[in-house]
Amino acid sequence: MTLELKGNAHPDLAGCRLQFTNPLPSLPHPGLDILNPVQRGTIGELTASHKVRVPAEPGEEFRDRPEAEGPPPERLANGLYLEWFSDTNGRVVIESTDYRLEISAPEWRMTPAEEQQRAQEAAAGWHGFVAQLNEAVAKQQRGQKDPEADWDEYDYEKFLKETDARTDKCLELQEKYGDSDEAEAKIAQAMGWDQMADATDGDDGKLMSPEEINHMADEALTEPEPEPDPFTEGKDWMRTADGALRHPLQHRCFESAMKFWHACGELGLKRSGDEDLHRFLFEFQTTGAKLAGALAGRAHGRDPRKAAFTVAYLKRALDHLHQAQTGLEGVAPRDLLPEQMIAQARQELFEIREAILQVMDEFRGRK
Repeated sequence: MTLELKGNAHPDLAGCRLQFTNPLPSLPHPGLDILNPVQRGTIGELTASHKVRVPAEPGEEFRDRPEAEGPPPERLANGLYLEWFSDTNGRVVIESTDYRLEISAPEWRMTPAEEQQRAQEAAAGWHGFVAQLNEAVAKQQRGQKDPEADWDEYDYEKFLKETDARTDKCLELQEKYGDSDEAEAKIAQAMGWDQMADATDGDDGKLMSPEEINHMADEALTEPEPEPDPFTEGKDWMRTADGALRHPLQHRCFESAMKFWHACGELGLKRSGDEDLHRFLFEFQTTGAKLAGALAGRAHGRDPRKAAFTVAYLKRALDHLHQAQTGLEGVAPRDLLPEQMIAQARQELFEIREAILQVMDEFRGRK
């Protein structure tokens, strides 16, 4: 990849040659294929002294730590943080505390005035990127109906796209600012949540305290789960082996996606780096997650949402299923998976697709 960027790095890298190597096993990343091989734009924050909190214990201990033992210990570490704002890909970040770094002696150093200009240019790049995120949200807001009007599935589709745009913005802000109290205040301001504070807690205009929020959550957890309608068992709900309630279609999709994921693991293909295989497995699992979002309330016997909203949500699941089918067909001609496994996966995706369409038609017939 070639970088043609305007701006300067932080003083610890300015004027230096940086070479970094990843000593860990490489893993496929689905986003790499969308990166333009020539990155033109402006520099954000480029430093090898980015302070981050990392686990203070080995990876296996961190992963298997019981919740009863409380939060895992952490330590501060220096991380490489390379951020720029690309004309083609927006904000791009390379970040790690694990890379091996080789930094040459500086051939020149910035003056105080140049360092001030660098900081201003980096801030301008970030604010320009946030403006693009705001425009993406505003684009989805344009033409939306009055919330009090009757919405159809197409109105809800537009609303869900706006939700996606807001989620993307929030994730970018969290990745940029972190999770400190100061960061939460910056994120709230950028998202416009501080302007909504007056509407969150009655007439006094004050936000609820953490204790009040925790109390409400505890009350919700102690409320008994409503019993589902016994006459809709097998259609709207089922119980899994561990007693959990699931919608049958969502459960089938989840179990099937995991079956093929484990089968690929047994073939030694989880780390193959094959983009089509990754697309098939990832999009299949995502379909199950979207079906859960659309149908979980119905499985629990409490789904106050309108039928049109559920149809719009099911369309999202269908989009991901189509992506899984595309990935599978990309794998099929290359003998990466056994023919029988390809045939089973193809049949399963087709049957789940038909089941989703049938459920959508059922909801379209409801008010």
